[in-house]
Amino acid sequence: MQRRKSASGRSWTYHLTPAGEELAPIVLSLGAWGQRWSRRALAKHEIDLGLLLWAIERGARPEAFGPGRTLVQLTLTDQIVKKRCWWFLNEPGRCELCLEAPDQNVDLFLEATLPDMIYVWRGDVTLHKALASERLRVHGTSSAQRALSSWLGISPLAHVRSARTAAQS
Repeated sequence: MQRRKSASGRSWTYHLTPAGEELAPIVLSLGAWGQRWSRRALAKHEIDLGLLLWAIERGARPEAFGPGRTLVQLTLTDQIVKKRCWWFLNEPGRCELCLEAPDQNVDLFLEATLPDMIYVWRGDVTLHKALASERLRVHGTSSAQRALSSWLGISPLAHVRSARTAAQS
């Protein structure tokens, strides 16, 4: 892993070395195997708020909103008040998780329970199904709503379907 100053000079970015790049296909193959053979409903102790927030921030594609600034508010309806609302500030080239609202100019509001948001991010529930069943509620500007699926950065292994039910039947 190599650490470099970001374009703004205010933070660091991390990049794989050539040796790490060479391992990437192996790691992705192991991840696909894990999705195929271990995917199941989450146990209560596996529902991890910090991991979800990190995954969204890391996987988000701020360019999906176009140029300029876009603020996304995620409200997790089943969490205690101090852990209920989170903001993702999207500016050209970066998405930053904010613990407090940077301002009141929210462009996109997402509302779900923590487990439902994890299931959407993992690909267990498609974004379309989550919206249709109201497991995920979305409102905001029409352009931000249209960009949601591109922005969210759902797990790159979400397309891998479970083989457990087929193997157990």
